[in-house]
Amino acid sequence: MNVQALSQRIRDNIGKVIVGKKDVIELLTVCLLTRGHMLLEDVPGTGKTKLVRALARSVDCTAKRIQFTPDLLPSDVTGIRYFNMKTSEFEFVPGPVFTNILLADELNRATPKTQAGLLECMEEQQATIDGLTYRLSDPFTVIATQNPIENLGVFPLPEAELDRFLIKTSMRYPTKEESEEILARYGESDPLDSLRPVTDAAEIAEAIKEIPKVFIHPDVVRYIVDIVEGTRSADGVELGVSPRGAVSLQKAAKALAAMNGRSYVIPEDVKRAAVPVLAHRLIMSGTARIRRGSDAEAINNVLRVTAAPTEPQIFYSRQR
Repeated sequence: MNVQALSQRIRDNIGKVIVGKKDVIELLTVCLLTRGHMLLEDVPGTGKTKLVRALARSVDCTAKRIQFTPDLLPSDVTGIRYFNMKTSEFEFVPGPVFTNILLADELNRATPKTQAGLLECMEEQQATIDGLTYRLSDPFTVIATQNPIENLGVFPLPEAELDRFLIKTSMRYPTKEESEEILARYGESDPLDSLRPVTDAAEIAEAIKEIPKVFIHPDVVRYIVDIVEGTRSADGVELGVSPRGAVSLQKAAKALAAMNGRSYVIPEDVKRAAVPVLAHRLIMSGTARIRRGSDAEAINNVLRVTAAPTEPQIFYSRQR
């Protein structure tokens, strides 16, 4: 399985719809290849939903969308078991989570009870309804969106849920040149309408199996541990990155290595993944809690003071 070629096909195909944003498309592909989940936080109209729809069209697998609202119930997400009067038996009606790619649109508009319905699905790839456990599809990826500037009628995501997102990132406004390209590309028709799949669920599943095989030297592992431990004593940080965050950083670094055609991880893979994987897991203290970008700034500060391995031969050597 050539993970590099597969990931490049997916990214190029999404690029036919999304102008620029190569870094966001790369991170989205990382989530897909690691069974990870992504949180897209941005203002309306920047292409969050379009990005997810382009991914769904690029991969020939099932995709569903949930519009989260305050009146949404957990059963609207996971499904229900009801008593069929005709058969005198309980029957299960699966919810939207039984899919390969789930778009959780405006996730923070749902109540904490409904948000919690996704926790088991995201962490264990299963849903428990009325005491019975049902396995979800494989692969299974949640891409959630939220608006960072609205505070009326929204419920902040709890730390336990944020910690289950492999990556949190932002689309950001396009540059002037990108805006001109968007107007030209979307002038007559929507390129999404003509987008065709470049892979399928079976091929993605095979690629997922290749990511854990990517070699990571003990020195690079120690580098990840040093970064994570550094967040726990960083200025302005009340609670640092959890062990799940360290595992997620290693997983994302391995995926980036494979996507770049390498069978081993280098420190640059770790640095590339550090902010999108770790920043949203920090609990900031004092005024830093309300200052946008303070979590990413804290991770960058840790990266600056944490020494990275510098001997190239160790990255691909299984024995020093």
